Amino acid sequence: MTYKGRIALAAALTAMTLGLTACEDGADSASGPDSPSASAPAPSDPAGESPSAEPTDDGAAPADGDVTAPGSKLKVGDRAVLPFTYGTDKKGTVAVTVTAIEKGAEADMDKFGAKAKGMTPYYIRMKVENVGGTDLSYASLRLRGQLEGGGPTGVILIGDLPGTCDSETAPRDFTTKGASYETCSLSATKTEPVAAASFDEGDAYTDSPVLWTS
Repeated sequence: MTYKGRIALAAALTAMTLGLTACEDGADSASGPDSPSASAPAPSDPAGESPSAEPTDDGAAPADGDVTAPGSKLKVGDRAVLPFTYGTDKKGTVAVTVTAIEKGAEADMDKFGAKAKGMTPYYIRMKVENVGGTDLSYASLRLRGQLEGGGPTGVILIGDLPGTCDSETAPRDFTTKGASYETCSLSATKTEPVAAASFDEGDAYTDSPVLWTS
């Protein structure tokens, strides 16, 4: 398998932000920068109000059909139910269970080239379930890494590390309630360790992400 990488540098305030892109021959780049590919505000219930639970620190998972409240703090292994939109025609509700936040080796970043030297990769592994039973086939979802101090990594990643952290899309049959698949989001840092996985897309979650910590 041939692996190509490209890096672009950009300055952001006092920190350097690295834009890393990578794809396999003949394959499209991953669909988003170290974040869920797409998401949307929580769907409305028949009474016109969005179902949600109060933010929790104890990792209690809501029942199917309820949406995990923005700002909820969960533990690795906990399940969050989230509104999800992919593209212009795939919209539904998914459950995300972060199963691991694993530290990789610096050498794993060699595939991105010399400008990735000194970066430590982290692999956010998750299970994604179709809760709403809508057609979400071939959709993809990514989570963002958050540093131990609570800030962003400052590194924008597009792509994955084949065989180590594979960013999978939903299978063709991800169209019914209970269907599931497993995937991995790649994060990286040159400073503090990555300590949390963050879902922070959509109007409700941008300023109050759902977080999973070890």
